[in-house]
Amino acid sequence: MTHLIEITGLSVRQGGVLALSDVDFHIDRGEIVTVVGPNGSGKSTLMKTIIGALKPVAGRIERAKGLRVGYVPQQLHIDPTLPMTVARFLGLPKRVSRGAIEAALHKAGLHGLAARQMAGLSGGQFQRVLLARALLDDPDLLILDEATQGLDQPGSAAFYRQIEEVRSELGCAVLMVSHELHVVMAASDRVICLNGHVCCHGTPEIVASAPEYRALFGTGTGGALALYRHDHDHSHEGCDHDHAHDHHDHPNEAAE
Repeated sequence: MTHLIEITGLSVRQGGVLALSDVDFHIDRGEIVTVVGPNGSGKSTLMKTIIGALKPVAGRIERAKGLRVGYVPQQLHIDPTLPMTVARFLGLPKRVSRGAIEAALHKAGLHGLAARQMAGLSGGQFQRVLLARALLDDPDLLILDEATQGLDQPGSAAFYRQIEEVRSELGCAVLMVSHELHVVMAASDRVICLNGHVCCHGTPEIVASAPEYRALFGTGTGGALALYRHDHDHSHEGCDHDHAHDHHDHPNEAAE
């Protein structure tokens, strides 16, 4: 298999409703792919299906042999009255060596915080601990489902810069879900615009100018792209216009 993951004709039901229909895409080693879409578009459903938490009603997901996946959820609630250090948290449910814990924290940008209480962490530090947990097994694919929810804009931007460093250091692929269009479009190699199906996909520049994307998010959301976008020296697939979806703007999802 040439791809880390290849998804073909994927359809998923949740609560009796068809949340995803006939979704096709793939993920290759070393690339950052971002899934964007309005609320209720099936983004989290797609992530949960990829990690095996949900079963599709049609289609298939092919994974490279021996694929290691690290997962950073939207949120994780820990009882603030529970005394638990970062090291202890990273060592659950299986024991992890101190060296592995320190190495994972360093990759996540939290060197030296192993002894800190989880309850005393800032929002950004907490999310980086979740990132460190996902990095313990040196994943081939890192999946982040709205991992910066609740962080302010500078905190989100710093988190995504850390993800780029992780990708560079480990050579892993990254699959992200986010509503922060101005940030993730800058950090991505490819963008998949989802609204129950794949509306369009391609490089950030191609997707930002696609009529399907603009119908969902409005014409102003591509303007910040030039301010944040990094140059990439390789090409990607063009936008898929076969599944144009005629929806109107969702201002709550647009970039601030």
